[in-house]
Amino acid sequence: MSNQIVECVPNFSEGRDLEKIEKILDCFRAKEGVKLLDYSSDKDHNRSVVTLVGEPEKIKNAVVEAMGVAKDLIDLTKHDGQHPRMGATDVVPFVPIDNITVAECVELAKETAALAYEKHGIPVFLYELAASAPHRSNLSKIRKGQFEGMAEKMTDPDWKPDFGTTIHPTAGVTAIGARPFLVAYNVILNTDNLEIATKIGKAVRHLSGGLRYCKAMGVTMEDRGLVQVSMNLTNFEKTPIYRAFELIRIEAKRYGVTVVGSEVIGMVPMKALIDTAEYYLGIEDFSMNQVLEKRMME
Repeated sequence: MSNQIVECVPNFSEGRDLEKIEKILDCFRAKEGVKLLDYSSDKDHNRSVVTLVGEPEKIKNAVVEAMGVAKDLIDLTKHDGQHPRMGATDVVPFVPIDNITVAECVELAKETAALAYEKHGIPVFLYELAASAPHRSNLSKIRKGQFEGMAEKMTDPDWKPDFGTTIHPTAGVTAIGARPFLVAYNVILNTDNLEIATKIGKAVRHLSGGLRYCKAMGVTMEDRGLVQVSMNLTNFEKTPIYRAFELIRIEAKRYGVTVVGSEVIGMVPMKALIDTAEYYLGIEDFSMNQVLEKRMME
């Protein structure tokens, strides 16, 4: 790999058909300059989250290839799932990892968006730090209306895509951007009442007055007969995992509900877990240099 390393976490609107998922993942396998670190598929969300690292140019080309495969395989007119979505490839964020700036990730997002539209006719909104206007930075605002309402939404001049003009009839529209590292974290409750999870999600998310760097919603786990509060922690140092977990536990008490577990989706920085362990164990004056694996990698 080159000296520049970028992370990319594309989300695809398919979490049930393993054959389709594998064909998308093949775009990232055995590619020079691209390392497939992790992927997870959720049947309830009907969504797959892929984590890649590698050279910016190589990552860009692999992602655009995968967007073309997803366009051919995923038909959103027949798609259903718990997670909001507007595209076969729903979102493609770039995250600076090593020797690459946020500004360079913004340019990479723009180049990827232009190439995806040129090669596959997929319209693109630029979001987060790559957004072309302040009202487009928040992904949830862009995605509001989802695939079913996006064609009409895009006729509004305020919501014309940055690339393209009309929605793809089956693959929808994609958001591509640059952002800091994000932790996808879900807390599972011992109830099947989605309304409770939704109310707790509203209580903890920033948009409704909750934690500053938290996006949250309630989701049904049909295979387990439970619900969860599904979160994106957009700055895990300022809104750490343990704080989100404890606030959900506090809010759950008012409904007579308890937490039965939690899960991390995709990759997570070591520091996010160390901070959580430090909090719950009450460790004083702990340093990352005390982590054996970190010292071994130096």
